[in-house]
Amino acid sequence: MTGARRSLMAVAAIVPACWLGGFLWFLNVTRHRPDTYLPPHTDGIVALTGGAGRVELALHLLANGQADRLLLSGIGGGTDLGTLGRRAGIDTMPLSNRVTLGRYAASTRGNGVEAASWAEQNGIGSLIVVTAAYHMPRALAELRQSLPGVRLFPFPVLPARTRGTPENGPGLRQEAEEYSKYLLAVSGLTAWLPHREPALTHANAGG
Repeated sequence: MTGARRSLMAVAAIVPACWLGGFLWFLNVTRHRPDTYLPPHTDGIVALTGGAGRVELALHLLANGQADRLLLSGIGGGTDLGTLGRRAGIDTMPLSNRVTLGRYAASTRGNGVEAASWAEQNGIGSLIVVTAAYHMPRALAELRQSLPGVRLFPFPVLPARTRGTPENGPGLRQEAEEYSKYLLAVSGLTAWLPHREPALTHANAGG
């Protein structure tokens, strides 16, 4: 067996082992309740929509005075703030001038682009990040690339089963797919993939 072939076989064995080791770390991070730290007050909150509980949690944080402003990133075109407030059990009228419905993002990378534009327009220096626990590592990777000067405080929405209900979180296959996407995000490769969003303008950034 030649040296080159032995090297290829070694790489073929090492790469899956590294992926599996990283995936086990990922599961440990996303499946256990974190020791979440939130400062007494932040400039803003961004909720990356697309999953249960994210908008509701973000609205409650804003209503409780945890931050000055809120961006709901990736909101569907026909959804209004009043409807979102009713689902969360919150009167959104007093909050309406502090909430931005971001309709630009169609991907996690798009969330980062939208959040960066909104943060610049509103002078945001500290930001609570709300998304699902399994999605949080990738969300933070994208946001840190888009918002290098902003302090990020993750506040994940955990699967309902961890709160004593029979509902299930994401399956192992979905978590494996999410971990692979996280690797692309943390390596910066998502910037080179086809974009699902149009060119960003002030209007669709939710300014």
